[in-house]
Amino acid sequence: MSAANRDALKTLVGEFRQALEDCEDLYVSGAQECARLHPESISGSRREFIERMVDLHRGLVIKIFVSVAFVDHQWNQEDLVLAQAMFEHLWGRRLDEEQTREALSHFLLQSGLSWDALLNPFDRLETFRQRSDQIQTVVMRIANLVAKADGRLAPDEERQLQWIQSEMRRVLDRIPLATGESETSAKPIGSQAVQTTVTSKPELGSKAGNFEFGANEAKGTLAGRKTVQIEPVAAEQVLHETMQKLDGLIGLDSIKQEVRGLINYLKMQKARADFDLPQTSITLHSVFSGNPGTGKTTVARLLGRIFGAMGILARGHLIETDRSGLVAEYAGQSAPKSHKKIDEALDGVLFIDEAYSLVAERGEDPYGLEALQVLLKRMEDNRDRLVVVLAGYPEPMQSLMNSNPGLSSRFSRHFTFPDYSASDLGRIFQTLCAKNRYELPALTRVKLLLGFQHLIDRRDEKFGNGRLARNIFEQAIERLANRIMGQVPLTRELLVTLDPADILMEQVPETVWQDLDNEQRFFRAVCPSCQHAGRASQNHLGKQIQCPACRQTFVFEWGEIYR
Repeated sequence: MSAANRDALKTLVGEFRQALEDCEDLYVSGAQECARLHPESISGSRREFIERMVDLHRGLVIKIFVSVAFVDHQWNQEDLVLAQAMFEHLWGRRLDEEQTREALSHFLLQSGLSWDALLNPFDRLETFRQRSDQIQTVVMRIANLVAKADGRLAPDEERQLQWIQSEMRRVLDRIPLATGESETSAKPIGSQAVQTTVTSKPELGSKAGNFEFGANEAKGTLAGRKTVQIEPVAAEQVLHETMQKLDGLIGLDSIKQEVRGLINYLKMQKARADFDLPQTSITLHSVFSGNPGTGKTTVARLLGRIFGAMGILARGHLIETDRSGLVAEYAGQSAPKSHKKIDEALDGVLFIDEAYSLVAERGEDPYGLEALQVLLKRMEDNRDRLVVVLAGYPEPMQSLMNSNPGLSSRFSRHFTFPDYSASDLGRIFQTLCAKNRYELPALTRVKLLLGFQHLIDRRDEKFGNGRLARNIFEQAIERLANRIMGQVPLTRELLVTLDPADILMEQVPETVWQDLDNEQRFFRAVCPSCQHAGRASQNHLGKQIQCPACRQTFVFEWGEIYR
């Protein structure tokens, strides 16, 4: 090795050590904060919990190193130098070259180190989830440093880096991306505790260079392997947080009620099982019918998290697809393509949008039929590991169910997502404003409500709902920018206030807004405390009013036109 190469490797080792320390810090700081803010979610003492997280860090580092360094089926000299630095970081002891080779060979043969288990805290515990982006970044830093240790990036190494990145996204992204083959998923957090593989410090044997791995080696597990338990309280916390997100969705009252009913039923079945009482079989495969932008994907994602928290699904992640993700262009390829997509969704929810497109309306469709047959078979074969949600427009979905007995018999649970009302769309618009710190005067609210109502009265199945509100918001920001440019000085009020002139709806004629400042126009107001319904002048939109029934004051944000 030349002097220049040695200097470059020395620099890389320094960066590698720093990346390892950053990785450990993410586990330790997350554990410390979790123990401080949510002590009920950990088992054992605070110190034991932190030690378990450090063990997970060790397992993750070894997983990354072995996955990248051995992609060419050999340990080169640069690999061994990095491995020595890695073992010194993990266990505080520098190994010679022979010991390093033995340790690497041992860990290479071990099973149980799945990405799901090693990254489990960043998927399941809130304090860790806040560090999800950071752990993905540091994992890729470590992987890249290992891959580039010899001064070049081979094609096999590049593919391995892409695979690791896809695995990070599969495990940690809140909206999982399509990935390749997945490893064994983590156990569910629920009535049965999650088990994660933890690596303990290897012991040097009496013979130089040999490790003593004890009886566990015969079982194909890591030395000192033990299991840690995350108590059911953590699952209750996840369930509570998810239900809060569901309740925080605008509108969808009937959907929320149905979901709560389903949860209560599942809890009752679990309670009956605890008393050795017979349980009633229930299908969780569902049909989501509704127009675009009504929250179908969002609710499916939350349902997955609910099922995961209750221990019904091991992960509860969401894989979203449509016909193009299941059906191939050539004969015989749809089955493998469908199997691959379903494998990604195992232990979670497979969300198939525009599901009716799987079956052609007219003529033969052997490719779609092939995918559908695979789906039906896998639903039966993996009924304990998979929940399928078919989604689409109401009428085509009903036609699909009526035309296919195999589907209708497996999807007995139906959720109907209604279109949003004008006030619901107003609340969605206001949420976007609050997130981006824009303000809405009363007349701007009036213009939005009148425009939304006009579009709702003339809507068809392609009505955009929540997407419509977002599009109008983005257009309003552009119009505001054009309106205030050139005005001097640019005050805060100018920068944050959306005036009626900034609201544009191309399909709404100006006549709808010609008497915008009509003080005799009223909107329906409902008291959040006692649910008393009355009317309030448009001038009161966005302002405090008092309920005449219970005398409580509240902000009259939005309301339907009082007719």
